[in-house]
Amino acid sequence: MSRQIVLDTETTGLEPSQGHRIIEIGCVEMVNRRLTGRHFHQYINPQREVEAGAIEVHGITNEMLADKPVFADVAGPFLEFVKGAELVIHNAPFDVGFLDAELSQLGSDLPRINEICSVLDTLVMARQKHPGQRNSLDALCQRYDVDNSQRDLHGALLDAEILADVYLMMTGGQTNLALAGDDHGDRSGGAQSQEGFRRLAAERPALAVIRASDEELSAHEAQLQIIDKASGGQCLWRSAVANDVIEQ
Repeated sequence: MSRQIVLDTETTGLEPSQGHRIIEIGCVEMVNRRLTGRHFHQYINPQREVEAGAIEVHGITNEMLADKPVFADVAGPFLEFVKGAELVIHNAPFDVGFLDAELSQLGSDLPRINEICSVLDTLVMARQKHPGQRNSLDALCQRYDVDNSQRDLHGALLDAEILADVYLMMTGGQTNLALAGDDHGDRSGGAQSQEGFRRLAAERPALAVIRASDEELSAHEAQLQIIDKASGGQCLWRSAVANDVIEQ
């Protein structure tokens, strides 16, 4: 069983070395690349002021956090939730750095993140897949057609949910949009197989077939001639078509 926790945090500022603290943790669980519906979400009283610049990013004010528990009160449940999982984080050094700073303040008997979890950084992954391009979470949402329309402000749980979708698309797509353990058919009329693929209903309408016009075929042939000439007669499309005709 492969268990992953997609994690995000919001903070009072940018540097734990300057005394900044975590104010929100959001996690969603995936097992074998399927969202289970389990999550961990907690706002935290940082026992200090939230910087104005940080509030502009996430919208979490000092007043909103005044009655929330401190990190010491949520550390146990949080560690229990993530223990043994692979953490999937966008810009992992930031979040892990803050989590380790919080844990270190509570004493040496508590583990650091890399002692109980492995960590996968989706920012590093994105930079390897898309060098020279913007790889922020919003940019990846646009690139992979992931809906982030609700992301007016940053929020740890919402960002974790969005990152889960982005991660699945970056690593080959999601074979099943249902929650793990959901054996019921979906609402689109298809039945869910044990392999995780949705079988289309037999009574579904036939797919429309749109054929190329004569003008489009002529333009296509002209483009193939250009490619064939430039490649010295090595146009793969022509080879593929020829092979297909022979096999038939």
